[in-house]
Amino acid sequence: MSTPASNQNPNDTNQESSNPTINISMNVGSSLSEVEETLARIRSHKGVEGVIIMTKDGATIQSTLSPEQTNAHCALLSQLSVKAALIVEQLNPDDELSFLRVRSQQREVMIAPDKSGYILVVIQKIA
Repeated sequence: MSTPASNQNPNDTNQESSNPTINISMNVGSSLSEVEETLARIRSHKGVEGVIIMTKDGATIQSTLSPEQTNAHCALLSQLSVKAALIVEQLNPDDELSFLRVRSQQREVMIAPDKSGYILVVIQKIA
């Protein structure tokens, strides 16, 4: 697994980090094959338990989780994303939410909302 070049220490022989950064941005105009390639790349990272693409309203577009897990995550994370975006906007009307990371003792949930109304979620187990 590789981490972004800006975070690598050239003297460090260990290429794996205990908390690697996963680039989860996608372009809305991406073709289906590009989206599939991006999802496959994300899923290949160590510790990734699931990937969800959903609308800001919580409707599932694609998920690697079970239907029950997907429904629960979509319902809660869409609400969290909308509320976080409102907070950012209220604190600074010229700013907008671009990324949200929630970390617990066992997992990290990375949420990347898009201007067009889609949300990409990656759930990763903490090593």
